[in-house]
Amino acid sequence: MSRGGPTRLLGVEDHLPQSVRVERRAVSERESRDANGPDWDRYADEYQATHGAFLGDAGFVWGPEGHREDDLAILGEVAGLDVLEVGSGAGQCSRWVRTHGGRGIGLDLSHRQLQHSLRLDAETGVTVPSVRGTATDLPFGASSFDVVFCSFGALQFVSDIERALAEVARVLRPGGRFAFSITHPTRWMFPDDPGEAGLTASQSYWDRTPYVEVDDVTGVVSYVEHHRTLGDWVRLLSASDFVLSDLVEPEWPEQHDRVWGGWSRARGLLTPGTAIFVAHSSGASAPVGGPGGADGQ
Repeated sequence: MSRGGPTRLLGVEDHLPQSVRVERRAVSERESRDANGPDWDRYADEYQATHGAFLGDAGFVWGPEGHREDDLAILGEVAGLDVLEVGSGAGQCSRWVRTHGGRGIGLDLSHRQLQHSLRLDAETGVTVPSVRGTATDLPFGASSFDVVFCSFGALQFVSDIERALAEVARVLRPGGRFAFSITHPTRWMFPDDPGEAGLTASQSYWDRTPYVEVDDVTGVVSYVEHHRTLGDWVRLLSASDFVLSDLVEPEWPEQHDRVWGGWSRARGLLTPGTAIFVAHSSGASAPVGGPGGADGQ
């Protein structure tokens, strides 16, 4: 696997620094947080420089395939709604929400990513109120939002996922919508290689041991990512009183040839790279088939 296992989200270097070694082992929530916050602070400038144009200053991309909210309509109509983005980075998606009449608010663990959000606020004239915080302790009151979403954001980096989902359920209003995209769980079977080498399964789909990067010099964990199966996510949502209304598995677009980390046309034509879950808090009248349709097209 290249740095970041199957995700190192939305793209990263194709090689590990010489001083970093990869392990597969159990990791606590504190260890995950202490690694990933500083890691994103270090990577934020490169991330925005490399991928900012693709994401758009006020764009909403659900995954490396490039499918946008304008096309998938995962969130539905957001005008007049209170919308929280967990793992907001530079606030591109929340800025899109604001340009469509919603009251988008961002939350991210990385101070440097939030500085980029301030930069884009000034450059676009669209301000996204954002706070530094964690998915496991959302700094908002109960029933504060109509929609909570996460586009390849915090959830894959959280160890205590039950607490994170409980926090989302707490801040959502009754019947509110919760949508999030992650690396498609089947991708964890394959090496993080966009070429032919990435087409051969090399690891058990059911091995949930976290992917860990450790600085060889200091022994400090520098990056952590957690894998959960499709069934795990369904059970987690149900346990947090969410009603799953759709699971969108976007196909690779015909004209899309961007390589981003382990995502590529070669792989994307054969196997899904992204999974988008759409759920509602208990008591919602969930639409049959979900807002994205059966296949998200």
